[in-house]
Amino acid sequence: MSVYTTIDEDELKSFLSHYNAGQLLDYQGISDGIENTNYFVNTDSGRFVLTIFEQHSFEEMQYYLSLMHHLADHQVPSANPVADRQGHYLSLFKNKPIALVERLSGSSITTTTVNHCAQLGAAMGKMHSAGLSFTVQQNNPRGPRWCQQTATKVIDKLSADEQQMLKSEVHFQKEKRHAELPRGVIHADLFRDNALWDIADHGPAGADRFSGIIDFYYSCDDVLLYDLAVAANDWCRNADLRLNREKVTALLAHYHDFRALQNNEQQYWPAMLRAGALRFWLSRLYDKHFPREGELVHTKNPDEFKTILADCIEHSEDYFHYWPGQ
Repeated sequence: MSVYTTIDEDELKSFLSHYNAGQLLDYQGISDGIENTNYFVNTDSGRFVLTIFEQHSFEEMQYYLSLMHHLADHQVPSANPVADRQGHYLSLFKNKPIALVERLSGSSITTTTVNHCAQLGAAMGKMHSAGLSFTVQQNNPRGPRWCQQTATKVIDKLSADEQQMLKSEVHFQKEKRHAELPRGVIHADLFRDNALWDIADHGPAGADRFSGIIDFYYSCDDVLLYDLAVAANDWCRNADLRLNREKVTALLAHYHDFRALQNNEQQYWPAMLRAGALRFWLSRLYDKHFPREGELVHTKNPDEFKTILADCIEHSEDYFHYWPGQ
């Protein structure tokens, strides 16, 4: 969510004039994240997030925004796009897709509890279940083929040990990522900064209430278990980056209440944890070595996901048992 494309006050007022969104009060750029340009926008009738999409085409964005509306319409706690007076969710600004989305209440968290993971699991179960009735399909743009291609681009930047680790994992995932597992719409990027919470004023942090899921701009059709693995790798780790068993089982058990996990999914759980770690190690390596220019650009350290991947490899047998009922 870095700011790559600036919008001045007059341009923003002109944009808002096509919506029944009230009169502009104030706005500010958001510096978190690395993919799109985002602004918080406050009007006299509501709070919104304005997003200018830096890499996605107009056609791709129509998929994302239609999906977001579908999920919100099916009672999934998530951000809902705002239609303009013509009924369109999307328009162009400086030849880039631009959209206005309702701003959910709450804020993101940095430290998670078992109860946070349980609430997230329930929300993901609702999301995956609702996504099964979404008829438009889109392949994962950062799926197995992207991982293989990106690995070839960054491998010369790595140490000999890192090169061997990367080659080995890409080879391992060639079979695992194509396993016959339940598929559907996934978020593909459900990190802590892509979920909002109404923070409890009193009592323990576990009393926080889940507000909703945001930033669906990597969403696609893929293995549902992979989406859970991506989330677990961020939400369910201790300070030493080892998985916390109680958090993982809470995530999966409450997910199971809304989309029943199948027996064969447990078999692939350790491999999906590795697949999620590989994808984000690669994307952070790419952003580090091939950065884009921007007004407010925030990149993330790839070493965190190198460590997470190494942990997933080392403890694959242990993590097989991080499963409800085990």
